[in-house]
Formats: sequence, C-alpha cells, structure tokens
Amino acid sequence: MTAVDLYWLPLGAGGHVVRFNGIAYERLSAWFAHRTPGPLYHCALRITVPRNVYSIEMTPVWQHKEPDRGVVAEGPVGAHWAGRSKYFRYEVHCWRNGTVDDIEEAVESPLRLSADSAVAEQILDEIRTVPTFVWGRDAVGVGDMWNSNSVVAWVLTRCGVDLSGIEPPRGGRAPGWHAGIAAAARPSRRT
Repeated sequence: MTAVDLYWLPLGAGGHVVRFNGIAYERLSAWFAHRTPGPLYHCALRITVPRNVYSIEMTPVWQHKEPDRGVVAEGPVGAHWAGRSKYFRYEVHCWRNGTVDDIEEAVESPLRLSADSAVAEQILDEIRTVPTFVWGRDAVGVGDMWNSNSVVAWVLTRCGVDLSGIEPPRGGRAPGWHAGIAAAARPSRRT
C-alpha cells in the first residue's frame, strides 16, 4: 500500500515551552491583525511505501538523539548567526520507519493526500532539496514565516499535490504554510 498522509499536530503538544511561546505569539499576532486568537498547528507527513513508512517533519536539532534519524537538511533559527549554536538550529527529517512526536494528539488526521506511488517517491526525493531559510523569518517576502509548515507545504507543492482545499483544523491557523507554497514556485536551492 502507498499513502501520503498529512497530520495536524497542536503546536507544543507534549511540551510546555513551545506551547507557551505559541500562545504568546498567536495572541500578539491576533492583536496586531484585529482578529480572535485561534489554536496553532504544526504539520508532518507520513509516506507509506512498500515495506517502509517515512516521517517527514522539522524539529529542533537537539530534540532527537537517534543517530539514523533521516536528517536531510539543517538550518538556523531566528538569525543566521544564532545558528552557530545547536540550540538555535532545526533539522528536517525524512526518517525511514521513524516517529513523529505526539502523533497521537493529531487533530482531524491523518488526511490522505495521495495513494499514488509516483507522488510518494517524488516527495521522498524532493525533500532532500528543501531550502534552509531562517526559521521564524519572512524569507520569501509574503508576510509569512518559514517554519515546519513551510517545509511540508513546499514539498507537497513541488510534487504537484493540490493544496487548494487543505486547511488546518477548524478555527486553527498554520503559520508558515503560505511561505512554503510561495517558496515552491521559485527554483530550489539551499540557502
């Protein structure tokens, strides 16, 4: 069986620091935008191909200790200079038979995006070329930050998956999603 499944995870599921920072960010963002704050979501992909399941997501460099966790890219968090420290770096995983932390807390998930083996294989190849923009910055100039949602939206868009009807769970937001779609329209390059 082949499947490309999207999971919406509540931001900060299983962790207090990320949850607190996410709530603070969303309240401030909503205040500036004159809207009501909503729950924030982080997304991840699970790609099922014969004999293997791959987990694709962005995490802090220090989050996982497993030596073979499928790291395909690393980038800085906040600013290029801050990325010299492992505490201000992220990594993108394409982890064969790996995990997605807190997947049991996913909301309205999994969302099956494709059962086409060519699409699944293309995603597994294309994720290795994901750009490594600075996390939390508007690197693409669309008013949206680069983050984990950007990585997922980027690879899906690059592989021709129709995202027109894909939205986070009702009432929620997925910052970075639009940055990923916009970045996918540009030639792929590591920064």
